[in-house]
Amino acid sequence: MTRELSKKEYTLARWLLENGNEDAREYIDQLEQAEATDWICDCGCASFNFKIKGKPEAEPGVHILSDYLFGDEDSLAGVFIFSSRGVLSGLEVYGLAVEAPSILPEPSDLRPMEAGPNA
Repeated sequence: MTRELSKKEYTLARWLLENGNEDAREYIDQLEQAEATDWICDCGCASFNFKIKGKPEAEPGVHILSDYLFGDEDSLAGVFIFSSRGVLSGLEVYGLAVEAPSILPEPSDLRPMEAGPNA
């Protein structure tokens, strides 16, 4: 089963692809065809997986396209978007100083990994 991406999911995914590594922008066209699968992470985080219309389900594997931090030193967390074998696969939210967040961050709250926890 799949569902349409929420506005927040789409906006964050698009921002990550527009501000990711060299090949991240190549996946924007796939994002336009993306839906979210019914997969839910056991930890209760806001992570989700993509199903791209007209493409087979992404194979296991993670090629990170964009990876950012958010939160302060006491609530530090991260978010990344990834592909597998050329198919946009998922968006992962993870905790560093806290448990993985159950809500997605706003793009305005993101900062590059190089900036570190105190930026």
